[in-house]
Order: sequence, then C-alpha cells, then structure tokens
Amino acid sequence: MKRPFGYFVHHQGRGHAERCAAIAHALPADRPLVIFCARDDIFPVLPPQARVVVIPSLFEPRGDEVNTMDHLPTPDTLHCAPLGWPGIRRAMAVLAGWFDEANPALMICDVSAEIAQLCRICSVPHVKVLQHGDRGDAGHQAAYDGAAGLLAPFHGALAQPEWTAAMRARTCFAGGLGIDTRVADRLEARRRLGIDAAEEMILVMAGGGGSGFAQAPLGVGARSRSDARWITIGPVERDWHATEPANIEHRGWVSGAGDYVAAADIVIASTGNTTCGQVLAAARPWLAVPEWRYFDEQHRKAEALAAAGLACVRPHLPSSADAWRQALADTLAGHRPDAQRLMIEPEPALIAGAWLERLAETLWPVPATTTPLPLEPA
Repeated sequence: MKRPFGYFVHHQGRGHAERCAAIAHALPADRPLVIFCARDDIFPVLPPQARVVVIPSLFEPRGDEVNTMDHLPTPDTLHCAPLGWPGIRRAMAVLAGWFDEANPALMICDVSAEIAQLCRICSVPHVKVLQHGDRGDAGHQAAYDGAAGLLAPFHGALAQPEWTAAMRARTCFAGGLGIDTRVADRLEARRRLGIDAAEEMILVMAGGGGSGFAQAPLGVGARSRSDARWITIGPVERDWHATEPANIEHRGWVSGAGDYVAAADIVIASTGNTTCGQVLAAARPWLAVPEWRYFDEQHRKAEALAAAGLACVRPHLPSSADAWRQALADTLAGHRPDAQRLMIEPEPALIAGAWLERLAETLWPVPATTTPLPLEPA
C-alpha cells in the first residue's frame, strides 16, 4: 500500500467536496486518501480507500471561544486566525497528529491559507487548489510559494493575466474537474421539465455559496422580454418592492440543474466554479453576473470569461428594461459555443489524478509505503 494522500476540504458550498470525490475516484486503488472536513454529509460516494475525518470548522464559532483577544491584529500572512478558539486548536492538532503518524506523501488543500502553511511548517508537501480572485496578499502568496504544485479546476485559457509563467508551469489545469459536464439532449430535458419545445426559456441560476440574485431586477428583466419563459433555480433574495409578471417562475433548489441548463436558450448565472463548468459544457449563451465572494473571486473569474469571449458579463443585474434588452442582445450576439466547449477537458479528474501521482513520485523517488520512517538512522 502506498503512502497516503491527505485532503483538506472547505465545507462552504459543495464544489470543494465534489472536486475531492472526483480526484478520489481517479487515484489508484492502492493510494489511501484521508479527507479532513468540518462536514461529512456533503460528499458524493467515495471509493473504498478514501475516508472522511470530521474536524471543527475553522471559522464558525461553537460557543466555547474567548473573545477578549479580538483586538489583537491578524498578521498579513493569515486570513482567519482568531485567538482563543479551542475548535481551531483541535482541528490543527488532529492534522498535525495525522502528519506525524501517517507520514503522508502529499496533502491537497482546497482551500485554506492557514492549513497550507501548516503543511509546510510540518514538513509535509502540499498542493494548493488555485482559485480566481485578487489573491496577491501575503497569506495567499505564502500558501502558493510553499506549495509543491498548484491545481486549477478550470482551463488554462481562464488564467488571470498576472499569474506568472513560472506559476503556470507548476499548475495542473483541469477544466471541468469535479463537475458533471454531461449535457442532456435539449428536447428531452425540456420534456422532463415540462417546457414546450418552441418557447424561449431563460434560465436564472444561482449557486449554493451565497444568497442568490435579488427578486426585483429579475422581475424587470422578465417584463422586458415578456414573450419568454423565465425560470429561476437556486436561491432568490426576496424584495418587498418587487413586482413580478406571470412569465417568471421560481423553482428553488432542484436536483437536476443540468437539465435546466440544457433546456435553456439563455442562461443568466453567477460565476461559481460548478456553474461555469455546467454552462460552458452545454455551450449556452451566457449572461454572467458575478456574486460577492471573498477576494472578488467571482468578479475576477468573470473578467477571465469575458477576456476569452466565453460570456457576456455585467457587474450586476441590469436595472432597467432598456439595460436588460441590451444585455440579452449582447449575450446572443457574442455567443461562441465552440470556444465554450473547449474549456472542458474530456477526463479532468484523470488529468488531476495522474498529475498528483507523478508529483508524489517525483517528491519521493524511493518507493513510499505506509510503514513509518525511523526517527533516527539505524
């Protein structure tokens, strides 16, 4: 049995867990995988050699914190490191203890600057999952600079312009990683959803990482294109002043988002990683409207999509009927379906899994087993 890989999974949304599961299935059966996460109910089915260890959340208080030290400044190299939190201390102790006991070949960090730095401090090579955003701060740079490699769950064409050639050279780009990018037949998807084949359908889709789009501007949009059927999936923020026409329908959380994307004539969606993969794979006209995220992650991803000609981007939902009509016209006029499809690799998990195995073999050229190494030379 090979030396194990470790994997930290951030539990906000489901994209991190889905990426982890995809990689787990792509790794060899003799590569044990130990996953550390604050939740164990967000994962798809994992292979037999993978298991989840639940650790306390690194940013959600559980009630036993001491708040008398909140006035002390946080170093620039850290993002979320409050003092007096036993839960954080416990999580770090579990990780450090496992590092010492298991002697892992590699730790994948998706994502936490603090845990990435803990890996380096504990002399464990780590791979940092790369995300879009303004991440030139000291904390992110320490995590990136200390990594054995970087893993990007998107195509290299979506790299940010400030990422250096040296940074890209140590990055594995795997467009579509962890996303079900199979595209349903449009007519069959419409049949399942109860949508007539001839009607224009505009899909509004928000992911699970935030509170969704506001109701009022969507009502303005639906009125501006009243001959189309508007359907929203995911969260919608209710506005007391919203006046909605009859051609918009809110379906909330749905189990088959892929069918909705396949059925749509136009997609209005934020720029989370899972959403991007689904829309690009389906090659639909896309009005991309980024939501607020830390470090402007979705705004920087929207910029990359616009620069590559893959989506029409607006910084927020249009605020008038004229603005809506112009945005939708621009979305249709700039649609490049072939370019969108090229952003999704046929087997992204296999690309990532093979790269991780090669990296581990390079870092540990002597065959690595789970037998602990002696503390001192024999």
